[in-house]
Amino acid sequence: MLRFIFARLFSAALVVIGVSTLVFMLIHLVPGDPVEVMLGESAQPADRAALRHALGLDQPLPVQLYHYFNGLLHFDLGTSLHSQRPIVELMLERLPATLELALAALVVAVVIALPLGVLSAVRKDTAWDHSARVVSLMGISIPHFWLGPLLILVFSLWLGWLPVSGRDGLTSLVLPALTLGAVLAAILSRMMRATLLETLNEDYIRTARAKGLSGTAVILRHALRNALLPVITVLGLQLGALLGGAIITEMVFSWPGIGQLTIEAIHRRDYPVVQACILLVSVTYVAVNTLTDLVYAGLDPRVRLREKE
Repeated sequence: MLRFIFARLFSAALVVIGVSTLVFMLIHLVPGDPVEVMLGESAQPADRAALRHALGLDQPLPVQLYHYFNGLLHFDLGTSLHSQRPIVELMLERLPATLELALAALVVAVVIALPLGVLSAVRKDTAWDHSARVVSLMGISIPHFWLGPLLILVFSLWLGWLPVSGRDGLTSLVLPALTLGAVLAAILSRMMRATLLETLNEDYIRTARAKGLSGTAVILRHALRNALLPVITVLGLQLGALLGGAIITEMVFSWPGIGQLTIEAIHRRDYPVVQACILLVSVTYVAVNTLTDLVYAGLDPRVRLREKE
């Protein structure tokens, strides 16, 4: 088990280093000059040169990359080019909103997906199954940037039940969480249906039924526990996509989180903030996937045996 944990942590560290380097290079290669954004097009060349030197943007890219990783080793994400505030402070201000939205979307996805997937598997090839599969297909097909405005149009403008945007109370969380959790719910419900159908055909399920257990007891006590293992893996993989979708959702609903901070930093060519936000998302994604691997290995010893082979 220790060998398995070390291998997963080592690969996770390599991924984070690779993502950090790639993001740094791509951000510096895209068109746009943060100095011009900060001073305006009418600024004098001497003023631009002085500000570029003060921000360290006149140094070669390898030197800037060295300072960037040196700061990361000391847990220093740098200073915002736009506000001149420590990036850690900016992210700590926005992080609670993103975590709140992601957690709410996760709850929405699980609450919708598990009953829908179980019902679809138990009532296979019935009207319930076909309806659940249609709902899942719609959830996967509809993008966030279309579903969000549609929900605003219906529940905010037409019915007036919920606020349009912002973060003001529990009611303002409903539409963003539903928008963000819809795709994840669709994926999880389809996975739940597939794994549960496979589990229900196992020999131990037939044995449990032969002993006289009710259908509910067979599903809850025997089939569902084993069918959840692949779903846990998919859930861990989709959490990264959840954070990626949060960027679009936060912009649609003016949700003051990390996603909105990222878009604002891109518009301002605020390189350090963009790097820090993407680094946070990537590290979270890698950490969740690594934790998922470890949990899966703990629940299923066959994973550890395959690693040894």
